[in-house]
Amino acid sequence: MKAVFVQDAYEVIVKEVDIPKLGDLEVLIKVKTAGICGSDIHTYKGLHPFRKPPVIIGHELAGEVVEVGAAVTKFQPGDRVTVEPQVGCGTCEYCLTGRVNYCEDRGAPGIGAWYGTMAEYFAAPEQTVYKLPEGMDYERGVLVEPFAVGVHAVRKAGISAGDKVAILGAGPIGLLAMAAAKAAGATTLLVTDVMDYALESASQMGATHTLNILHNAEWTEKARELIGGGLFDKVLIAAGVPGIVDQSLKLLRKGGRVVTIAMFHGDQTFNIHNLQNQEKEILGCMTYTREDFFIAIDLLAAGFVDDKALITHRLAPEQAAEGFRIVDKKEDRSLKVLVHFHD
Repeated sequence: MKAVFVQDAYEVIVKEVDIPKLGDLEVLIKVKTAGICGSDIHTYKGLHPFRKPPVIIGHELAGEVVEVGAAVTKFQPGDRVTVEPQVGCGTCEYCLTGRVNYCEDRGAPGIGAWYGTMAEYFAAPEQTVYKLPEGMDYERGVLVEPFAVGVHAVRKAGISAGDKVAILGAGPIGLLAMAAAKAAGATTLLVTDVMDYALESASQMGATHTLNILHNAEWTEKARELIGGGLFDKVLIAAGVPGIVDQSLKLLRKGGRVVTIAMFHGDQTFNIHNLQNQEKEILGCMTYTREDFFIAIDLLAAGFVDDKALITHRLAPEQAAEGFRIVDKKEDRSLKVLVHFHD
C-alpha cells in the first residue's frame, strides 16, 4: 500500500509498505482521507518530542472498515468510522478513570510499530474506533480528532454561557477551539493571528472580533478595546510563540483562566504578580478523552463547524510534500489540508 513518510526533517516521500497485519481486537480501515495537523508539522521540522522521522505520518483519518479481528464485536466491514489516535495501558489509575491522555505508556500512531494514518490502510484497536453518524461525510469525519482537541480545551477552561473568550492563533486547532467555545455558549469570541486570510475564516466560523497582531506591538490593549475596554473570562492559546503566556495574562480578568493548547518549544516566561495577585490560572491541555470525542462527533453532526471555511486543500498522496510545505509556510491561504487515498 501507499504510505506518506516524513523521511527526515523537511523531507516527505511516498513509499510502498505492507498492509498492517490485523490482531484479534483490531479493525482494518481503508483510509478515505487523512489530515495534516500542526503537530505533524513539528515532526516534519524534526521538533516533535516523541514522533521522530523516519515515520509514517498522520493521526487524523476517516474511512471504511474492510476487515475486523476475530474478537471484534462492535464493527463490521462497511462501517464508516474515525479513530481516537491514542491507546493506554488499560491498567493504570489514569486509564481506569477515563484519562488515557495521562497514561505514562500511552501509544499513538507513528510511535513504535503503530503506523501513522496517512496511508491507504490503517489498523486500530477496536476501543479507539468510532462510527460516523448517518449523513456525516468523510471530510467532516476527519475533523473529529482535531475538534476533540478544541472540545477538551473548552471543557478544561470551563467556558459557559455568556463568557468572553480570546483565542490566540487562527490555525485549524484555534478555529476549532473557537467553534467549541461558541457551542459552549461564549458570546464574545476574539481571535488573533498574523494572517488576514485565517482571520477571515475565523469570522466565517463565528468570531465576533478578529485582530491581526503582526504590526501591532500593543495588541493586548487593542484586543481589549475591541470588546469595549473590558477583560476576557477565558483565553485559549493555540499558537506556541515566545511571550504569548504573559500576553494572555494581560487579557484576562481577575480569577480568569488560560488554557494552553499549542505545542511549545523552549521556555515561556511571565510576570508571576499578574498570576498570583489576581488569582488567575494557567492550565495545560493534552489531547482529549473519550467523552470529548463523543461530544465532538455530536457537535459536528449538528453543524457547529463550518468545514467550508476550514478545509482549504484536498491533495493526492503524491502531493503530500507540497501539503506539508504550504502548511508549514502558511502559503496558498492554507488552513486544513487533507490527503485523499480512495475515491
